[in-house]
Parts: sequence; C-alpha cells; structure tokens
Amino acid sequence: MTVVAPVDNPPPARLREDALGRLHWRGDDGQWCGPVTPVRAFPIQAPHGEVALVGPHGHEVAYLATLDGLSADDRALLLQHLQRHAFLPRITRLVEVSSFATPSTWTVDTDRGRTRFVLKGEEDIRRIAPGVLLVQDAYGVQYLIRDPHTLDRHSRRLLDRFM
Repeated sequence: MTVVAPVDNPPPARLREDALGRLHWRGDDGQWCGPVTPVRAFPIQAPHGEVALVGPHGHEVAYLATLDGLSADDRALLLQHLQRHAFLPRITRLVEVSSFATPSTWTVDTDRGRTRFVLKGEEDIRRIAPGVLLVQDAYGVQYLIRDPHTLDRHSRRLLDRFM
C-alpha cells in the first residue's frame, strides 16, 4: 500500500487512463496496476479529503491522505474519475410532496436536475452530521441535503412535516 503525502515537487505521472477509460496507478516500484477505482474515505463529512484506490481484486492498492502530492494532471484525472463514480445527488429544493403521510411521492430539484421518488417512511430521513440530512428513496438511492436551513421557505416547510 502506498501513501502519498504532500511534497514540494510533484512526482511524475502516477495515474493514467487506458483506451477503455479505466484508471491505472503506478506504484513506488514503477509498475502499473489496474484498473483501479478511486473511493473517497469520507464522501459526506470530508468530500475533498482522503481517497483509496481499489484494485481489480477489491484490495486497496494505494491510499492518498491528500491529493496535494499528485501532479496537476494526475489530480484532475483522479477528480474526474471520482465524479464519474460518485452518485449522491444534493437536494436543492423540494417542489412537491404528494402526502404528509408515508409512503409519499416527492418531487425535488437536485444538483443533477429534477427528479421524483417515493419516501417509504420518515425513518428514511436521517441526520448524519450537524446540518446534514440523508434521504433514502424506496429503491435505496440516497439524496443529500447539506444544510436544510439554506433551503427556501417552501422547501423547509415541507421538510419540517417529516422531521
């Protein structure tokens, strides 16, 4: 396992993308390993922090305590792959709720567009950190509400009915 710490001179390329768009990692021994999948250690509490690179057999190949030790090109490539693999839409507005009893159908605006989902029960809205809510729909898809107090008044009223 390799740990990359911040350094003054960024090392040569440690990441590359193959013809199929898969990510590969060059270890300290100079050998390329891959494909690897980048996984954030704490995607909600520290979304810009630690990243693990998981190899083709499900084992951690490298652990990046910070991205500062990577070259600008490697960092950009890694962030691109993290964005591609992460799916945690952020609710920006509650448009409509079919009923204040569960199950209910919610229509919401997210950072990825408008969507509609079914909330099975009030227990599917969880407070996971101060000012952070996680809403899970009937299919297990999770939506993030980063700070409920920043939502518009209509959205806060609808949300308060379920809290």
